[in-house]
Amino acid sequence: MKLTIEQIAMVCHNVNKAYCAALADYTQPEWELAPDWQVNSAIAGVKAHLDSGLTMEPEDSHISWKKQKQSEGWVYGPVKDPEKKEHPCMVDYADLPQAQRTKDYLFREVVHTLAKI
Repeated sequence: MKLTIEQIAMVCHNVNKAYCAALADYTQPEWELAPDWQVNSAIAGVKAHLDSGLTMEPEDSHISWKKQKQSEGWVYGPVKDPEKKEHPCMVDYADLPQAQRTKDYLFREVVHTLAKI
């Protein structure tokens, strides 16, 4: 059985939610309750990895995510605010805190592993 892009995105989202909870960040909703912009972001991330032939690295993943967010009008802000379209990760990969870089490593590994199933 091959997983769909949406199923892989759901797993990525839920891994990210669990990782955030481990960091005492409880702002991530369950996949079923996630707003469209968040679901679409996860799906776009999965597609980017698959389109790369599974060669995309964590830094490339962040660059792709940032470009998508910029195209939707998101800008840097000290706190994630979907209403204002502000996000603290709208910075270059080198400027991300390690905890945020870890998300890119987890996302990559989940996509690359599940794509092989």
